[in-house]
Amino acid sequence: MKKIILLSMSLLILSVLNSCSSIKVIADYDPLVNFENYRSYAFYKKGIDQVQISDLDKKRILKAIETSLQSKGFRPSEQPDILVNIFTKEESKIDIYNNNGMGWGWGWNPWFWPGMGMQTTQISTRAEGRLFIDLIETKNKRLIWQGSGVGLLEPSSDPIKKQEIIQKFVNEILSQYPPKKQ
Repeated sequence: MKKIILLSMSLLILSVLNSCSSIKVIADYDPLVNFENYRSYAFYKKGIDQVQISDLDKKRILKAIETSLQSKGFRPSEQPDILVNIFTKEESKIDIYNNNGMGWGWGWNPWFWPGMGMQTTQISTRAEGRLFIDLIETKNKRLIWQGSGVGLLEPSSDPIKKQEIIQKFVNEILSQYPPKKQ
């Protein structure tokens, strides 16, 4: 019986941890655009310069986008078909957990009556970040595709781990490109 309880608790913890680390991705696009016409890109420097994150993280994001686009057959160009722009948003999420004083156990114990036990409130904060990637047609200067991903930002002092996390984030977003038409 103890093994079943331990196994079910382990599975519950793993599923909670897995759901916390997931990235939620959405994409929007112009359905009239033929995305097969685009094969080259450049970064929209004017827009990227306005993004308010560290220059190191900016470089990591741009490197991740470059890697992902090149794996899709895109090539950098001075005369690109599309311009790539990014912007970010960060929000603090606050979680509040209340313990109502109800206890666990069998039998009578005055400490386990509602209102008699110890009531506690736990507050935790976490950073949730959203990355937007815009693809802009250079000919008409119009937005043709936008993808965004939101997920928890895991602080890391290891630059290689940061690059891996950002690459995963960008890959998830760009997995929606090119759009699959219905």
